[in-house]
Amino acid sequence: MKVLANDGISKSGILALEKGGFEVITTKVAQEQVANFVNENNVSVVLVRSATKVRKDIIDACPGLKIIGRGGVGMDNIDVDYAKSKGIHVINTPASSSESVAELVFGHLLTGVRFLHDSNRNMPLEGDTKFNDLKKAYANGVELRGKTLGIVGIGRIGQATAKMALGLGMKVIAADSFIPQVDVKVEFFDGQSITTTIKTQSLESVFAESDFITLHVPAQNGYIVTEKEFATMKNGVGIVNCARGGVINEVDLVKALDSGKVAFAGLDVFENEPTPATQLLMHPKISLTPHIGAATGEAQDRIGTELASQIISILS
Repeated sequence: MKVLANDGISKSGILALEKGGFEVITTKVAQEQVANFVNENNVSVVLVRSATKVRKDIIDACPGLKIIGRGGVGMDNIDVDYAKSKGIHVINTPASSSESVAELVFGHLLTGVRFLHDSNRNMPLEGDTKFNDLKKAYANGVELRGKTLGIVGIGRIGQATAKMALGLGMKVIAADSFIPQVDVKVEFFDGQSITTTIKTQSLESVFAESDFITLHVPAQNGYIVTEKEFATMKNGVGIVNCARGGVINEVDLVKALDSGKVAFAGLDVFENEPTPATQLLMHPKISLTPHIGAATGEAQDRIGTELASQIISILS
């Protein structure tokens, strides 16, 4: 059987699938040509990440399709229920990239509190002529230790983020519509660990009490954070979104940054991908990455091997 990994797959994933008797195709097929390619090459499995969409049109056009796989957590680029109604298995890898996304969250947090995003823009331009001015401009950093991190969505990625926050000495609070409490185990290099229980609270209280806020929720029909929610937050709050674009109203975010209500933002996802709004890309208070939350070698290895294991289990 043939597997089309249209958004790529790790070498370990390819080897695992080939060992299981599958032929893996890593040719990048344009979105509008996916259905034709699947049919012409007798592809049984299509694997995607966030770029390729597998909607009703492709599902209807590909009667030989047996599995649609998403390398990662969110499956908003797949018509999951419709695929299942057609007898197609839909799989993903919800646990494989949690640590990678959580580390990126802290990359944005540490960047924001020490102005690294702006400093790295200006030092190459003015570091030799305005060194002391830049030193003064970036001299008012703050520590994360002792501050309160509010986590919106305390699923796998939220819990991985909580572990890192606890390790840094932060207080962690969380809001989640489906999880009343979680036991978070922080493991150390020598095998020791500590476990703490986080009881979730209202979204409103998390917004009001947090020094920093990080979002870990699936794609929404509407915004979770708008001008109304920004108004309830602490002055000088920092906010990070490594979840999905469309969770934060970006126009309202820019206004909150310009007014000083929000001290900085870290964005890995955007409402309009792959063409984010220019006012976001150029804003001096926003740390930016191009949707790379799960893009580490370790995460991709885990994703590839987990997808392979599921595919082999279903079809062999």
